[in-house]
Parts: sequence; C-alpha cells; structure tokens
Amino acid sequence: MNNFLTVIRRFMTEQAVDYLLVNSTNKFLAEYTMLSENSRYRITGFTGSTGDALVSKDKVWLFVDGRYHIQADIEVDKDVITVVKLQAGENFLDELLKKIPKASVLGLFSEKNSQHNVDLIQKQRKIKLLTHDPLDLYNTKLKIETTSLSTALTGLSSKEKISKIKLKDNEALLLTNPEEVSYLFNLRDFSVPFSSNIRAKAVISTGEAVLFKEDNLEKFEDYIKNLNKTIYADKTSINAYDYALLGDRAVEIKTNPIKLMKSIKTEAEIAHYKQAFNQTDKTMLSIRKYIDANDNLTEFAIAQKLEEEFLRNGAKCLSFRSIVAKDKNSALAHYSKSSANEVLTDGSLILIDCGAYYDGGLATDITRVFVKGEPNALQKRVYTTVLRAFLHAYNTEIKEGLSGYDIDNFTRTFFDENKIEGFIFNHGLGHGIGINVHEAPPNLGKNEIAKTQLKDNMCFTIEPGLYNAEHFGIRLENSCYLKNNKINSFVKMPYEKKLIDYSLMNKIEKEWLEEFGVI
Repeated sequence: MNNFLTVIRRFMTEQAVDYLLVNSTNKFLAEYTMLSENSRYRITGFTGSTGDALVSKDKVWLFVDGRYHIQADIEVDKDVITVVKLQAGENFLDELLKKIPKASVLGLFSEKNSQHNVDLIQKQRKIKLLTHDPLDLYNTKLKIETTSLSTALTGLSSKEKISKIKLKDNEALLLTNPEEVSYLFNLRDFSVPFSSNIRAKAVISTGEAVLFKEDNLEKFEDYIKNLNKTIYADKTSINAYDYALLGDRAVEIKTNPIKLMKSIKTEAEIAHYKQAFNQTDKTMLSIRKYIDANDNLTEFAIAQKLEEEFLRNGAKCLSFRSIVAKDKNSALAHYSKSSANEVLTDGSLILIDCGAYYDGGLATDITRVFVKGEPNALQKRVYTTVLRAFLHAYNTEIKEGLSGYDIDNFTRTFFDENKIEGFIFNHGLGHGIGINVHEAPPNLGKNEIAKTQLKDNMCFTIEPGLYNAEHFGIRLENSCYLKNNKINSFVKMPYEKKLIDYSLMNKIEKEWLEEFGVI
C-alpha cells in the first residue's frame, strides 16, 4: 500500500466516513489536471486524464471509461486496485453507488465535486462533505501568466460578450469554470501544461464584471458572502463548496448562457482555427517524414520531435499530452507513456494523436496512423474500415435538428455492418473543441449533451477507431466545423495510400476521399 493511500485511510478514520471518493480533478473541476495535483493518480498510479477512485477501509475501485480500460489494467497494482470498466452509455454515478451499502457514509470533497453530482448522490446515500483533501498538501504552487487577446482573434470584445448576459439589477451570475471565465474575459494562460485557461472565478451583474484570479480567491469568498443579490449558478460546473457560499440566494440555471455562447465560434475564431490547423498539418507532415527517414526511432523520440515541430510551427504549447503509440500500445485509446524502450521496426504501426495551442488559445486536435515500411493485410483492412467510417460520418446529410448523438449512432451501425473480429469501437465518435481540447456542447457520443442540436460554427472532432489489445488500434481524427448544413474539416492532412485497401471501398467513398487526398 502506497503512502498516499495510507494518508487517505487515516483521514477517513478521522472524518468517520466508510467510503471516500478521491477525484482526478481540482477545485475548478478541470477535466485535465497535472499529475502533480491529481489525488486519484497519487493513490492508484493511473495516469489517465479522467476517472475517479472509491476507497473503503480495505478496497479501492478505479472507474474508467472505454478509452482507458487497457491502460488502467497495465498501470495499477491489481492486488490493491479493482478497475471498474465503464461501457459506452453506462453512468459513472450509477456504478459508483452499487459499491456503497445504503447504511454507509460516503465522504465527498466539497471543492472537487459539482453541486449537481452531490445532489444526485445524497438522494441515494448518506454523505459527508469534506472541506479539504489531505493530498492537496503535496501540490506545488503554480505561477500565473495571463495574456489578453485582441478582438482580431476573438471576434468579440469582453464587453460585447458580457453585454449578451441579461440580468436585472438585483441579479448576478457566478462563473467558476475556468474555460467560461477565460472565454468571457478574452484571457489565456499558457504557463500550465496542456491548458490555455486562466484559473479564475467571476461574478457578473448589471454594469459590473468582477474577476478573481487564483492568487486572490480569498477576496472572492468575502465578495460572495456580502453580495446582496439573487445569484445564478450552473450546478454542473460549480463545486459544492462554492455553491454553499450562496445559501438561499442561489438559483440554478438550467441553460448556461456562456456554454452556448462559446460553443458557436465567431468568424474570427474560425479563421484563427484554420490557420492553427494549417500549422498543425505541417507538424504532422514533418513527423511523417521524420518516421520515414529514420530507423530505430522510439515512441519517446517521436514525441520529443513532435513537440519541437509544434513549437517551430508557432505553437505556444501542446493542448494535451501527445499520444505516440506503437503496435499494441495503439490499442490504448489514451496511451500517454511514449516509451524510450518501444522501438519502431519494419512493419511497426504508429498512432499519433496530438494538438497544440497557438496565439488565440484554441486547442487543435488530430490523429493519424503510419506504418514503418510495408503494412500487413490486417493493418490495411482495419485502417480502411476506420477511414470509411470517418468518411461516412463526415459526409452525413445535415438536417434541422440533427445532433452529434445521431451521427455517433450512424457510425456504430456502420461498424456493426462491417465487423472485424476482435476489434471494437469503445469510445464516443467525437467531442467539441475550443479553449479546452474537450468542449461541450457539442458532443458526438451516447450521452445527453450529445443530443444538443448541431449549429453553424460549432467545432468538433470526428474520430472513429477500432482496437484490439492483442494487435493494435487505429483511430483517424479530423477536427471539423459546421457551416451551412455541411461538415467542413479544419484538418487537410492526407491519408496513407499504402494503408488503404481500395477493394473495400465503393465509388462514392473513393470520391469522398478525394477531398483529403492520399500520400
């Protein structure tokens, strides 16, 4: 048992809780947190970006979705950790509650759980809200470096965005989601790895917008306590600690105006994205040439070269930890080790999923698959099937009311009709992109948010994949946007001619492929 797990269990005894939910997130409920501030990583050793752990006096369960099933099995000590593998459409909270007897007390860190989730859990189990996570004592203090963006990049000034929020004199809107605050105030911070968010909270009221950055959050608490207004908050993005500060002044908003506003990009943001993806394509092409021209390359060497090329092509930083995965490692949808011991040999398949931030602070995201030397028949069959799935999703006829949920369903039907034994598609078809590499809405998956209607200038990925832990995985991802009822790709990177089995493609699929070309 590691020392951090010992700390947690001692804490549970002190707090008189039978079970404790240990989160991967921080007090801002960020999707991606550095491992140096990820409590779940500290007790499990699992490096995936999402997934929480449930601790009892003698057991630990780690909950992961389909992207991480294989990775979790590899990284955790199975004598200590039980991996709970959530399937597509399964709800984390439902599976969590199955592990907790009704008479038991569940401890929840109030700063690391949304009020929405707390409400759901406390309807079914006894909970105790805890004001601090003991493992946060081991976190390092981050330096804040804020950059202000021009309207040439954003299309709207902060003042113009705030003016769209309609409030009465006795009302205020509380924002605690860094992505929303960064968007509204046209601010970015590129100093934290894999992020462009500023870590801040804000209060919007008639004629006033007050920003509280992480280094002065003690003023935020005093301000909120003394604000004599009705305060609107989004229970899905505010933590339970902050929500409790509002008391009887709190009113839940069902539709968050900032989420909807930022999901529809301005023409300036679309133009910036086109430029950013042009640079991203150049980086991927450089890496392809690097792999072709050099022997005995490792995953680690390719990942290093990839970051160098991004920076050379104008990136501020990476938008997430690059996935450079060889052969069996490519079956781990979110593999992030980039091992110095994994060496490419003739016939090695290599999957690269990467992206970066440029001046506008919007995340790019692309996935391509290459083979060193000549591919085998199975590699070609799987690659071609995934490519066909992408082309069908990309060329979906967009009718009024169509959602990402619908496109995801169409793609699952395609894979069901074109089965390859042993290979599975075990994640959502795509996600929104923006200030975070994962933004919602839009979403292309089997969840409720994916049922949001797709609208012009929404930006999202399409990334079908097929995976087999004994062989390899192939995922092909283009970031796209909707315009005039047509999906358009930011990514122009061609596909691999030598990996395509044209005998598996029909005439219309070959015509669709001409938009991207092959190399």
